[in-house]
Amino acid sequence: MKAGKARAQGEEGLRQSMSWLHTWAGLIFGWVLFAMFLTGSLAFFRPEITSWMQPEIQTRPAPAVQAVETAQRYLSEHAADAKRWFITPPSSREPLIQLLYQVPKPKPGERGFVRVKLDPATGQAVTGRATRGGDFFYRFHFELETAFPWGRWLASIAGMFMLVAIISGIITHKKIFTDFFTFRPGKGGQRAWMDGHNVLSVLGLPFHLMITFSGLVLFMVMLMPAGIQAVYENPRQYTDEVFKAFKVTPPLNQPAQTAPLAPLVEQAQQHWQGRVGRVTVNNPGDAGATVVLVRDAADGVSFGRLAPYMRFDGVTGELQESEDELSATVMTTGAIIGLHLGLFAEPLLRWFYFLVSLAGTGMVATGLVLWIAKRRQKARPGDVREAFSLRLVDGLNAGTIAGVVFGVAAFFLANRLLPAEMPGRQVWEVRAFFSAWGLSLVYAFLFQRRKWQDLLGIAAAALALVPVVNVFTTSRHLGVSLPAGDWIMAGFDLSCLASALLFGWMARKAARAAKAPAKAPGKARAERSATVKTAAATAVSAVAQVHAAPAAPGQAVYEPRGDTP
Repeated sequence: MKAGKARAQGEEGLRQSMSWLHTWAGLIFGWVLFAMFLTGSLAFFRPEITSWMQPEIQTRPAPAVQAVETAQRYLSEHAADAKRWFITPPSSREPLIQLLYQVPKPKPGERGFVRVKLDPATGQAVTGRATRGGDFFYRFHFELETAFPWGRWLASIAGMFMLVAIISGIITHKKIFTDFFTFRPGKGGQRAWMDGHNVLSVLGLPFHLMITFSGLVLFMVMLMPAGIQAVYENPRQYTDEVFKAFKVTPPLNQPAQTAPLAPLVEQAQQHWQGRVGRVTVNNPGDAGATVVLVRDAADGVSFGRLAPYMRFDGVTGELQESEDELSATVMTTGAIIGLHLGLFAEPLLRWFYFLVSLAGTGMVATGLVLWIAKRRQKARPGDVREAFSLRLVDGLNAGTIAGVVFGVAAFFLANRLLPAEMPGRQVWEVRAFFSAWGLSLVYAFLFQRRKWQDLLGIAAAALALVPVVNVFTTSRHLGVSLPAGDWIMAGFDLSCLASALLFGWMARKAARAAKAPAKAPGKARAERSATVKTAAATAVSAVAQVHAAPAAPGQAVYEPRGDTP
């Protein structure tokens, strides 16, 4: 057998290089990625969260044909001069008819779009308490609540680092599947966190790869515009050719009666043997009006971005063009994007998406804590720079991991506690989220020795309070929703209670860790080397004694164990 090439002193192998890359790629954007993963997980239940946050709205969905007829009647009366109408028929997840129309002359500083929700049974506008609902988590997931396009760029860069961390983690971990079946929580310290990180990583590895890569594909046009700029004179040409259903047709400036929309919807549903997801009317009341029907994205995995469509003359109702068969490239892109959005997922698969995505959130969190656990074992007493870096990362870990969860609970509590008629209440809900997160970060740096147990306990208490406050502020609490089979309200409250139990358990573990006697890193290594040769054991013991010695006056002291659960 041919001997391998000798490695020069100081030269790293591939796995060692990938280990370094995995560590730092995961750490630099780890806190942003944790928030993105958690809010992205919640976004899979975006309509359900919005329904819980508007408990006064109770209605049942209606057939699409009937709903579109109701919507046209309302728009003809209230938005006859609008440039465009957008109608989203109700579904089992979103029972209201959702309307959006563009006014001809918006006020300065406004985009000129008006949103309205209709009750399918009465055709009347429904006004619930002002809230961003599940849309807040959906938008935060890829915009980070910052101005366009900077939030999307930051989220995309974080996604790139995530993809690098996943791939380098696969390369560096040669026993990745063996260690999946190894979990030793009783070991404590680095070993327990490493096992937890491995299990959560391998459990959803295909999902983590898919969700990260597909998230970058979603912003492909923004991240890699060179191809579009080389072929098209302006972005509008690209949009009109690729997204034909979104093409805006010019008006003829001649008044004409808009054709009934309900028969067109019925025709499209029979043709597709599926559902209509959106109806767009360009130039209603004009001779140049067109009606575009797009198939529901939930009807197919590849319909997330580009679904089949039919375009009709808005006056005569004649079919102008349609697209049913998509090219292989479009189908592939649509499938990648559709897998990320998960709009096609039925309840069981949606819960799978949610749970595996939460495993990804846990993967990021355990990776951040593991960074601290590994370096605590090698901490050198008296090293000011090392002590500062450990305190900084540990504080950011506690303030973000527990703080973001606390922020989510505060967002829900604000929805119930703020007056329903309060102006701008949706803004204050968001402020409650960021205030809770910010206060958690401040607390984590002010109270270093008990930050984990306190912040995890606060997050657990806040989550447990959500269904409790719901009892006193609405009539759709667990005592009513469970017997009535109202699973949106009941499922939300039960999920909060389950999450509260999890974080309460974590807070208890953190409290025990804080009370446990700290071991100097050198001493721990000496104990593990008891069976080594006598000379080596003596040397290690000597190092342990040096490490265990009290620091000289003026030197920074870092308690190696901390209160990490």
